[in-house]
Order: sequence, then structure tokens, then C-alpha cells
Amino acid sequence: MISTLLPFGSASQAVPWNSEQSIREELFSAERLEQHAESLAAAQPVAAESTSGRSLAVRLKENESVLLRAYRAIAGAVGEGRAITPAAEWLLDNYHLVEEQIREIRDDLPPGYYRQLPKLAGGPLAGYPRVFGIAWAFVAHTDSRFDSEMLRRFVRAYQRVQPLTIGELWAVAITLRVALVENLRRAAMRIRVGRAAREEADSLADRLLGVNGRPAEPVAVVLRGREQAPLHGAFAVQLVQRLRDQDPKVTPALVWLEERLAAQGASADQIVYDEHQRQGATNVTVRNIITSMRLISDVDWAQLVESVSLIDDVLRPASGFAEMDFATRNLYRSAIEELARGSKLTELEIAHAALVAMPGCEKKDPGYHLIAGGRRAFEAKIGFRAPLRSWPGRFNAAIGLGGYIGAVAAVAAIVLALPVFLLSEQQISFAWLAVLAALGLIPSIDAAMALVNRAVTREVGATILPGLALRDGVPAELRTLVAVPILLSTRAELEEQIERLEIHYLASPEGELHFALLSDWTDADDESVAGDEALVEAAAAGIARLNRRHGPAAGGERFLLLHRRRVWNEVQRRWIGWERKRGKLHELNRLLRGAVDTTFITPAVPAGVRYVITLDADTRMPRETARRLIGKMAHPLNRPRLDAGTRRVVEGYGVLQPRVTPSLPVGREGSLFQRIFSSMSGIDPYAAAVSDVYQDLLGEGSYTGKGIYDVDAFEAALEGRVQESTLLSHDLFEGTFARAGLASDIEVVEEFPSRYDVAAARQHRWTRGDWQLLPWILGPALPALGRWKMLDNLRRSLSAPASLAALVAGWMLPPQAALVWTGFVVSTIALATLLPVLAAIVPRRARITLRSHLRALAADVRLALFLTGLQVAFLAHQAWLMADAIARTLYRLLVSRRHLLDWVTAGQSAVSRRLDLAGFYRHMAGGPVLALVAMVIVGWKASDAWPVALPFVLAWIASPAIARWTSLSPRVAGRVPVTPTDARALTAERR
Repeated sequence: MISTLLPFGSASQAVPWNSEQSIREELFSAERLEQHAESLAAAQPVAAESTSGRSLAVRLKENESVLLRAYRAIAGAVGEGRAITPAAEWLLDNYHLVEEQIREIRDDLPPGYYRQLPKLAGGPLAGYPRVFGIAWAFVAHTDSRFDSEMLRRFVRAYQRVQPLTIGELWAVAITLRVALVENLRRAAMRIRVGRAAREEADSLADRLLGVNGRPAEPVAVVLRGREQAPLHGAFAVQLVQRLRDQDPKVTPALVWLEERLAAQGASADQIVYDEHQRQGATNVTVRNIITSMRLISDVDWAQLVESVSLIDDVLRPASGFAEMDFATRNLYRSAIEELARGSKLTELEIAHAALVAMPGCEKKDPGYHLIAGGRRAFEAKIGFRAPLRSWPGRFNAAIGLGGYIGAVAAVAAIVLALPVFLLSEQQISFAWLAVLAALGLIPSIDAAMALVNRAVTREVGATILPGLALRDGVPAELRTLVAVPILLSTRAELEEQIERLEIHYLASPEGELHFALLSDWTDADDESVAGDEALVEAAAAGIARLNRRHGPAAGGERFLLLHRRRVWNEVQRRWIGWERKRGKLHELNRLLRGAVDTTFITPAVPAGVRYVITLDADTRMPRETARRLIGKMAHPLNRPRLDAGTRRVVEGYGVLQPRVTPSLPVGREGSLFQRIFSSMSGIDPYAAAVSDVYQDLLGEGSYTGKGIYDVDAFEAALEGRVQESTLLSHDLFEGTFARAGLASDIEVVEEFPSRYDVAAARQHRWTRGDWQLLPWILGPALPALGRWKMLDNLRRSLSAPASLAALVAGWMLPPQAALVWTGFVVSTIALATLLPVLAAIVPRRARITLRSHLRALAADVRLALFLTGLQVAFLAHQAWLMADAIARTLYRLLVSRRHLLDWVTAGQSAVSRRLDLAGFYRHMAGGPVLALVAMVIVGWKASDAWPVALPFVLAWIASPAIARWTSLSPRVAGRVPVTPTDARALTAERR
């Protein structure tokens, strides 16, 4: 029985797995450990080329299996009431921690990363990573006791002789875990073998002594067949303890035991002493292992790795590397790793070369050559050869916008050609095919954009912009104003905005940050109306209250109220705030630079403001968002450079746009509509992050009005570009000239409309604003990327009308052809929603269970199908809505030149009266009207395809009722009945 527990298994007979002894050598002091590290570095030859080497994964799997069996055996023994050793208790109580360590090893050491680690060329660990040999030595000479400072000194000493790569430094924690798990496995084996030996000794003693009512057996019978096998220490000790001071009849067994021990060169007293020593050592080792596993999980490995990184030592004193945030420092290190792998230079030589090249660039930062515009020239200088897997991404970056548009056009042609070909096989006339192709062009482009964007983001990957850490808060030279444009409408809404301004401050209280409400009165027929002054006084009182509560900043008052008077607008024929939000920010920029002719009534502002963070009234900033945005804007690689000829920012960024995330549905506003359409796959296309593609592929994002801008660069790029009362949607326009970047790793949270009528009104406003950009789109001043973005917005506004027209045209065909064409149009609508679900079919994480994955996948499928169904149901109304917005805008642009600044804020829309069913039908009358028109057309053509058309027509007629149903507020928590069982459970939990 004992012998079956001793082998480690045929898969692991090679050194160092051919021993069950603990990984324990002479314990070293810190100084002696440093000396050992230097001698170890000198004695460890490394293989010349990167290879997969010998795998640690096989041994890790074996160790996991052995530890699980040991845990179950120990738990079984405890369940049977048998005694266990202290080491076994440590393993039993902390097995969950061991499982966690094994999971982390698997997650953090994928095959590709393992292959990159330099392998030892000789010694007992030949073929294994060099860093594993370092971890093994550290564990052996500390008896598995982890101390971060000692480890730092050990690694530092090793690198005095032989530098480690950046990848190896990050692998120190992983290989330490591997070594600790290996050592714990050996201890667990000894625990299991010892327990089996003691059980065997107990069984033999029971037979000799005749316990439990059984007669004692003769000594000769019991000991027969045991003359040759060596005695395990635990077996001998247990037998000695059981037989001493017992009946003299068993004395021959003790004599036999003494003779066997003597033959092994030991005595009973010696074997008892040695076994207790071994158990004590095992107890200490297991305790150290478990404690070290906990400590390793608690260590800030990023800080420890940077403290021993020779690359950091090179970059820190010669540049602003130390002032950057961790993500940026890691970007630089990753770039150095990649360049070293593709060239004949070491990582240290790459770092030195980047510093040598730094004085020759305007940015004066090594990152310019590592991750920015100087990268290609630097690659050529060091002889870098890009790996094959990076060629597609490099090709996409090289062909730029033209290649992207070409890919969209090619995919759209293929998507459109498929249904047209199928229809041609059904003898549809060429004229009809031409009409259908023309109507299906925009839906096919929709599908192509979804496919190409998915492919680009998957291939290129997310881009993280570099940033400064600003650990001590925002300094005076980066003084920033957080500005929230609002309308003074009601006292309650004003109090809410003052509270939100305070929350913005509490989220980022450190340093030179000021917070301002940029307020206008609502539009009026007269310059002043009753209640104006009362609202301003209330706003001023609220701001004064915040200043008393939180005190001033170094630059002056922390909180500001900047209110503007109304001015007469001839286009609107009303008194309004000049140029609405665009004018508000333009005047704020001028005010910050000393202008005295603005329409602000209270123009006192802090001096030296460099940046402005502008937020919508319903935008929320998570903690540290402001500081991180300022840090990114202030990084040398992101600082804007204005071209004097074109007056555009051509390098760096004048504006940074954070990622915008819809808020979670809350309380009465958490409708079904909001829950479905604010999901990651269901955000309205006007707010969706197609800018991710532009940023990752072309280096520019899309500004949507929430972000940070450089006051001087922003104003210089936009000054004099827009005539009064002509521009409604100004964000994309401003981002085009000031060059917007997407800070994809920073997010702000924005409320998503909970009612369909509010969301539809917002879409109508956005569409009017997009089409008002038509004069600039047709003009010569726009750069190509900006023109493409604006055209793409126009294309999206035409999607619903084009899809509706394509469906109706298809229903004039024979039934089978109508079904094919309808399937094509519906698939273009559903594709953008279903693509994330299709991409999630294969789980990305290996640890997830199949049941959990299928459950999550089913939920995603339900959401996608529900979303697609609602999009189809609302299609007719969306087509009417977009057509109305486009027609109104073209009429105002080309004919009336009136009402070009018509705008209703999101807050005003949200507080509008809730519609009943009749109200929804009045509000959405265009949808049912178009449905009836479609039905008339199908009937007029006497088409046999009415069974295909009927479900769509009925859904469009019912769309107002569907909109109302999805817009209903759920029961809030206070109204949910609490059962007696729930009440008792909550009471018990409270106690």
C-alpha cells in the first residue's frame, strides 16, 4: 500500500521531478542570498534562441491532481474522527487558496508567453525558463518563506551579473507560485504516505493486541512476509508507540522491530526522534508555503517589478518616465520588448537607443520612437523585422482611410451581390434587380460597416493613449476648469445640478481643479421674464454654499457660476443664449484668456486655466476621471501641435473624448426599453463607439461633447470657422479641426432615455444637426477623415428609410423572391446586434464552466433577438422620423433659413409629460401611416407576397403600443411585496 504512493508517475521522471524531498537547502541570510544570486547568474547558461522548452503545465496538472487527492484523503480522515498532523490541517484549511494559485498560474502563463521566456541551456533545469531556476533557488534557500524585500535584493543581485528580460521579471511571481505548489505537492505526498504508514502500523498492532473484541494473532503470523521490505519511519514510530508498555506476549514483535531498525542503521529512539523532526520540518514548510501564497497574492507586483527593472533604471533619470502612469510605463516597456524580439539588440540596448534618439525629436520623449510617430524610422535604425502576425495590422495602418473605405465598399458589394444573384436565378427582371440593388445599397453598407469594424477592432486591438500619473494632484501649470453647460428652468432642476457639481468635485478633489455651471436662461420672447433673477440668485446661493463647505483652491474660488444674458437671434426670432452650447464654450475660452466683451454677467474666472473638461448636465464622472483625463492631455505625446497654414491640430490632440457608458437603469426610470437599448450591443448608433475603429486604425477618435480640451489649441483651431446661427451639432465639427482622441481606458457615465419618445426626439435632434453640416461637407475646408465621419452620420440617418423602402419593394416580387429579399434586409438590421453574440460562442476564458457559458450565451441571444425585434417593429416610425428630420433641415438650410438652432435638451425631454397609449399613437402616427401605405402598395400590386409582408405591417401598426409597453416604469423596490419568509430572513441577517 505504501509503495503505491511513492512514485510520481511516468510523465514526470526527469529532473527536477524525481524527488519527494522538500525544496529546501541551507537557509541563507539576505547578504548570503545576494551572493548566491550572483554565483547562480554566472553559472546559468541560457539557450541562444527562443523555444517552447520543457513544459511546466504537465507537472502543474499532476500537482493539482496529487493535492486534490491529498485534500480528499485528509478530509475523509477528519470525517472519520481520526487524528491528522498540523501540516495536514494547514492543507485542509487552505486548499481553496491552493486552487486559486493554480488558476492564476494557468491564467498568467499562456503558451505564447511561456515560449518567449529565455530557457536554461544546462543543469538540472535545462529546457525550463531561467526565471524558474531563480524562483526555485529562492524557495530552496528561504524554506518557502516569502519576503518581498529579500526577493527584490535577490533579483537585483542576479541582474548585476546577468540582466533579466521584462517578461522574466513579470514571470517571477508566476514561477514562485509554481515552485511553491511543487513543494506543497511533495509535502502532501509525505503526509499521505506517512498517514498510510501509520494506518498500516495501527492495523498490524490491532492484530497483535487483539482490539475490538478480536483475538490476538501470533506474532509470527502477523509479521510473516515483512522481513525484506524497508520500514517507513512513520510506520516504525507508530508501531513502537502502540506496542511499548503492552502485554509481554507482543515483546517478540518489538524485538523484531528493533532488529529491523538496527539493520537499517537506526534504533527505536532514533527513528522516533528523526520522524518527529521530519514532521516538524514538514509542518514549518507547509505553513511557510501557505503563508507565502497569501503574501504573494497581496504584493503589489507592478511596484516590485518596476523596482528591479533595469529598463526603468535607464529611462527614469533621462526622461519624464517616472512621472507617467503605470499603463503608460507598461506601454513603453512592451514596445521595448517587441523591438528587442524583432531585432538583434537587447532590451537595454533598445532603451538606450531610444534615449539617444530623443533629442532629435520635437516631443523630447523616448515614447515618440517607441509607440508614436517616430516608431517606423526607429525600427529601420535598429534593424527591426516585424513578425508575420503583425503584418495585417501594419498593412491596415499603412493604407489608412482609403483602405478602410475600400474594405467597406468591397464587403458591401459582396453582401449586396448575394441576394441579387439569388433573385436573378428566379427570373426577376434586370430593371427590378437594379431598383432593388439601389434600395439595398445602404442596408448592405450597414452590414459591411458592422463586419469591417468588428474585423478591424479584433485585428488591430484597442489603443491606449499615454498619460501622466499626477500623483500629487493637478499642479498649477495644468489648472483645469470642469464646466457643465445647463439651462436655468426650474428650482428643483437647479438644485440637482448644484448637487451633481459637488459630486464631480468629490470624485476628483485633489489639486488645481475648479468647477463651474455655465448657465443660460431658457429661450424667451423678451430679454427678461418673470422668475429669471430668482433662478440666478438661487444658483449663486448654491455655489456660495459649496465654496463655504469645501473652501477655495489656490487659484481662487473652487466653484463658479458663469451665467449669460439673453441676446436676440434673428434666425430663431427669439431671445436666447448666444449660439447655445457652442457659443457658451467659445465665450468661456475667450473669458479664460482675458476677453471682456462676452455675454457672461458674472465673468470672474481663475487665471491660468489650461484645460476645460466639459460635461453634459446628466454626465457622471467616476472617481479620478478628471485627474486621469488631465494626465493624458498633459503627456508630451498628446500635446497638440497646430499647423499654421491649415489652422488644424495635426499632431497630438486638442480634445480627448473618454468612453461613454450608459448608466444602469434605476428605480422608476428603469424601463424595458432602457434595459434593452442601453446594453452593450444595443446602444443607439449615434452614440455607439465607431470611434474605436477610427482611433485604433487611424489615430483619431470622434468627439461627442464630453471630454477635455486644450483651451488655446481648441480656440485657435476653431476661431472664425462658423458663421452665427448655422451650426447645431458642433461636437464632431470641433473634434475634426482640434483633432480628437479617444481615451478608451477612461469612462464617463451618461443616462440613457428610459422612454422611446424621449429617445426618438433625441435622434431627431441629432439627425437635424448632422444634416446641417451639409455646407461644410460639400466645402473644401474639411480634412478627409472628418468629411467621412460626417458622411457616415448622414448614411446612418438614411438607414431606416432605405430599409423600409427596400422591404416594400421586395414585397412586390413573387413570394419566394420576396422572402429572400426580406431575409436580406432583416439580416442587415440584425447583424450589428448578433455579431457580438456570434463572437461569444467560443468562450474566451478556459475556467468558465460549460453550463455557465451556455446560460450567459442564451441570455445574450435573447437580448439580441429582443433588440432586433424592437428595431424591426420601430422601423416604420424611425423611417418617418429620419425623413422628417432630413426634410426639415434641408428646407431650413435651402429655403427658410429659420430655426437652425432649434434644440431641446435631454433634461427637458426627460421631464416632459408621460404619454398614454393615445398619446403614443399621436406622437408616432407616422409609423402606422407608412404601414398602411405599404399595405396599400402590396394590395395595389396584387402581390402574392402578402403573407411575407403582413407580420411587418402589423408590427408597424402596433409600434406605438409596443413603444408604450417597453417605456413603462417597473415597480420600484418599495412597492414590491415582501413575503413573511423574506421578512424573517432579512431580520435574521440584520441581527
